[in-house]
Amino acid sequence: MMMEQTRDIGERQTRCIPGDFKTRKAEDGNEYIEGYFAVFGEDYEIWPGATESIDRHAFDNALDDDIRCLTDHDTRLVLGRNVANTLELSVDEHGLYGRVLVNPNDQDAKNTKARVDRRDVTQASFGFDILDEETEYRDDGSIHWTIKEVKLYEVSVCTFPAYKETNLQARHADKDAFDQRRLDAWKEEQRRRLKNA
Repeated sequence: MMMEQTRDIGERQTRCIPGDFKTRKAEDGNEYIEGYFAVFGEDYEIWPGATESIDRHAFDNALDDDIRCLTDHDTRLVLGRNVANTLELSVDEHGLYGRVLVNPNDQDAKNTKARVDRRDVTQASFGFDILDEETEYRDDGSIHWTIKEVKLYEVSVCTFPAYKETNLQARHADKDAFDQRRLDAWKEEQRRRLKNA
C-alpha cells in the first residue's frame, strides 16, 4: 500500500551514509574535500523491517538555498557555504555530490582534511526537512519511506553515521499511526460483517 504524505514534525532531520570522501589539491594550490553526501535509490535500514531511500529528484528545488558544509553537524565547525562560493553542490545520477574548499587559515578545517586524508573520517550526512515523501506498507509487514523532496540546510562530513533519536521516534510514530488506522479499519470491517450476517 502506497501513501503520499507531507511531513511537518518540527524537528530538522539528518541522514548519514557510508561515504567515500577524498581530498584533492588543485593546480592553483587550493585544497578540497569532496564526495557524495547522499546516494539515490539505496535502501538504508532504520530498524529491522523499516527502510528508507532518497528519490533522485529530492534535491531538485533545494540547491539554491543558503547551505553550509559542517563537521559532524556542528554549527561552530563550518567548512564552507554555497553562497560564499566555498561549497559546490550538484546532483547526478548517483546522488548529491559536494566539494568544499579547505580554508588554510582555519585549523578546524585543516584538521578535518587531515582526518579525511588518513581515512579516519569517511562518512557523509545531510540536515534537512522532508517536504514530500511516499510511504509503502508492504505485505510482509515491513515499511519503506521514499524521500521525494527536501529543504536542505547543511551537509556534513561525519565521524559516526547514525539516526538521531528524534528521527527514529518520528518514524516510529508514522508506523504506529498507520498500524492504528489499519486496526481501526479491520474492526470496522468486522462490525459491518457482523451487522450484515
